[in-house]
Amino acid sequence: MAPSLLAAAEGATQTQTQTHAPAALDGKTAATGDTIVTGAAAGDKEMTPLEAISHGNVLPGIPGFPTFGAARRHMLTHMAATFRSWARLGYGEGQSGHISVRDPEFPGCMWMNPLSRHFGLATAGEFLLLNIGTGRMLAGGRNPTTGLRTANAAGFFIHSAIHTARADVHAVCHAHTRAGRAWSVFASPLQMLTQDVCNFHDAHAVYANYGGIVFGWDEGERIAAALGQRNKGVILMNHGLLTVGETVDEAGFMFGLLDRSCAIQLDVEAASNPGLVRHIISDDEAAYNYRMASEPHALYREAQPDIEMEIELAGGEEVLARGFESLVIVGAAA
Repeated sequence: MAPSLLAAAEGATQTQTQTHAPAALDGKTAATGDTIVTGAAAGDKEMTPLEAISHGNVLPGIPGFPTFGAARRHMLTHMAATFRSWARLGYGEGQSGHISVRDPEFPGCMWMNPLSRHFGLATAGEFLLLNIGTGRMLAGGRNPTTGLRTANAAGFFIHSAIHTARADVHAVCHAHTRAGRAWSVFASPLQMLTQDVCNFHDAHAVYANYGGIVFGWDEGERIAAALGQRNKGVILMNHGLLTVGETVDEAGFMFGLLDRSCAIQLDVEAASNPGLVRHIISDDEAAYNYRMASEPHALYREAQPDIEMEIELAGGEEVLARGFESLVIVGAAA
């Protein structure tokens, strides 16, 4: 895709409309230049999830960029912010845990975090660009402590298999969280117990097998097969959680939601007794919630409060983007 035509280079299939014609509000046209959209103003046109949730100015979805470089900088900076949020949430477990994001210019390549670098120290310039098919390292900074460029081999096999199987997936998140691992031992999908978990209604799977640490193509391919062609998450028995998305923002937000939903399910199971009736959201209601919330632009926006907080706490976007300008991609088009 030519950079001049780049709309949402992180991979969304369409860019959320940023402007709208003035909408009627209680029978009147908004007096200011701001866009006002409400349910009553929608007429016969079904609103997008962001239009439906926005009272007043419609929040923007996935941004577009004029160049691949600008898209890449945004993507890797938000990837660093996602990792720092993970650190704050306690998702770290030694060297375990990884995120990959497909490069906007070279879709046969993915960026991953370096092995043995704390999530809370992540910056854009430390991420490593790997060929999805071969694993060849094409770019990336060196670990400030070891002086080496080292990716997680198990992570590569898993992420490579998913990016290969799912052209629609541009980001993959995986970590070994407490609640995720605890619920995974039951090899059971989540019940639709809350409004929020409906983002995974008919869109999450269970990999009910455990093949040990992933040191080969076969196990990665089995995980990708369990994820399937339309699911947004998969519970890996005795292992952890994995989510995917069209942006790193979406995949990161959905990962946190999946982990919290596992924690809620565990709480509900612990509280169960014959005197309590468990109320599960119906399929029709869950499907409606899914349609009105589990959409790439809405999920990108869901992630922004945490992303923006990490940028602010770090001292500005330039801190998280540190080292990006020094990244040189070699041989990606070969």
